[in-house]
Amino acid sequence: MKSLETCFPSLTAEQRQQFEALSGLYAEWNAKINVISRKDIQNLYPHHILHSLAIARYIRFTPGSLILDAGTGGGFPGIPLAIFFPDVQFVLLDSTGKKIRVAKEISEATGLKNVETVHARVEDEKRKFHFIVSRAVMPLPELVRVTRKNITREQRNALPNGVICLKGGDLSAELHPFRQTAETVSLQDYFPHPFFRTKKLIYVPLS
Repeated sequence: MKSLETCFPSLTAEQRQQFEALSGLYAEWNAKINVISRKDIQNLYPHHILHSLAIARYIRFTPGSLILDAGTGGGFPGIPLAIFFPDVQFVLLDSTGKKIRVAKEISEATGLKNVETVHARVEDEKRKFHFIVSRAVMPLPELVRVTRKNITREQRNALPNGVICLKGGDLSAELHPFRQTAETVSLQDYFPHPFFRTKKLIYVPLS
């Protein structure tokens, strides 16, 4: 929590309580259903929550925006973002039933009213959203291909609607088709923790 509060000092008391609650909730659920590596659960805040909130450093979603978290797993980046943006609506989607169950239970236990969980493949989701967010769920060209249909033409944010994803490693091949339009941000520019040295945020406008 210290790293979270240092990076985001303007959190409300309710948001702090919600973020603090995630530690016990994920530890409890991860013991039943492995959605985070057993070795990594102790790094929940820097590796998962703070990582998810890199998107909140990149863009402040306008109230009323609709966001699809494609391949949310146990709720990342969707749940931390939903806590941070209580006036934004999030749909957390995953094709693995046990993972989306964890996301559903944790979002409900945290008291989030702006989260809907969906057990489905992203290809089958027909609704429209302002942004698609994801965390290393699939190669970028594939993610853009299957979610382009879900981007609404309505604009309400500072950036044009599109895909925002969190990735690591060598992304040159994935980024090649989008070399004229994509923006890449090194997350070490946001957070000094060593974990972020190789982590990046990719934004691809699709409208």
